[in-house]
Amino acid sequence: MGITARVGVCALIGVVVVALALPSWAGVLAVLAVIVLLVLVDLALAGSVRGLSFSRGGAVSGRSGEPIDVTLSVTNPGRRAVRGELRDAWPPSAGVVQDRHRLVVPPGERRTISLRLLPSRRGERVAHRVTVRSVGPLGLAARQGSHRVPGSVRVLPPFHSRKHLPARLARLQQLDGRQAALTRGEGTEFDSLREYVIGDDVRSIDWRATARSADVMVRTWRPERDRHLVLVLDTGRTAAGRVGDAPRLDAAIEGALLLGTLAAQAGDRVDLIAYDRELRAAAKGASTGANALAPVEPSLIETDARGLVGEVLKRTRQRALVVLFTGLDTAPIEEGLLPVLPLLTARHRVLVASVRDPRVAEMAAGRGDAEAVYDAAAAERTLAERRWVTGLLGRQGVGVVDALPEELAPALADRYLALKAAGRL
Repeated sequence: MGITARVGVCALIGVVVVALALPSWAGVLAVLAVIVLLVLVDLALAGSVRGLSFSRGGAVSGRSGEPIDVTLSVTNPGRRAVRGELRDAWPPSAGVVQDRHRLVVPPGERRTISLRLLPSRRGERVAHRVTVRSVGPLGLAARQGSHRVPGSVRVLPPFHSRKHLPARLARLQQLDGRQAALTRGEGTEFDSLREYVIGDDVRSIDWRATARSADVMVRTWRPERDRHLVLVLDTGRTAAGRVGDAPRLDAAIEGALLLGTLAAQAGDRVDLIAYDRELRAAAKGASTGANALAPVEPSLIETDARGLVGEVLKRTRQRALVVLFTGLDTAPIEEGLLPVLPLLTARHRVLVASVRDPRVAEMAAGRGDAEAVYDAAAAERTLAERRWVTGLLGRQGVGVVDALPEELAPALADRYLALKAAGRL
């Protein structure tokens, strides 16, 4: 139950009546009795909110930062109309544009309310409850009740890195022979013969074909297809570290989505897993990767490197390109990854992708005062440790892509295209 501002207005009118016509305690009690009676009558005539039924519809998923339209239908099985206000409560990160709505539902009818969400975080966003306030015909009192109406929206990663996709696809088309430029790489598949032009690699000359022709002939090569990529996201404590306004895991997801989409366009098979001490997500194919990764959050625990490697080996028997998204911190690499790394490198080509913090480089350049000098020394030590870990992994035959959050995805795509052009997948 609730009362409206009109009750206050009635009380002020009653004060005037008492002051001018009934200046006594009897007059006060009489006015109060009239107001209470009107409130009770209005409450009795208000439509019931307990019998209302609800159903949800509209979109069930969408990308972070983009509008998602959902609907809420209200059915009134009662004998009186429900007039008032409805509030559909969602968590703040769901970004409800307007959560309160005017509501008029005649008896036996249904009304549908449209809501727009602008989510700011990926993950599963679950509606809390629906509260309806039904005001009586006099507008003095209202019945109020809350209902649990199950509903959720899966907010997918924003995939900002897709802006880099057209340029990489154009390069892929060049590698794949769909445009005039065809490249030669060790281990690629023979495609055709054509006349030599200035700039061609002389190692591509086919001397036998040249002897049978009046022109110098070169071989063209088509990059290998149907290769296997396994994208592994380390969701342990290092992924929880924030770089700017987002955790490192978000930048890793952007890189995995761009690389997976590009590899799928190239005709390669893509598997994606997220792991710390247990499997958090798994997907086959780039198209399902965003949906699988949407609810994944980093865990504040040390990643089980042996379990992670075992999960990769269990999922792929043939040679594959394994891209591991993890940090370059010294202790986790030395004590966790390095002892089990030979199990991967013996069978697969391994690439480590890491997110670099731009703040560290800024601190390393600081010399303004004594505090800045100490910060610079600490930053230089951090950078030196990352270089040492990069060299350590390189000696194990592991490539490293260490880039800023916004540069990680295109840098990974470029490395993949380079490996594909060289026939080293």
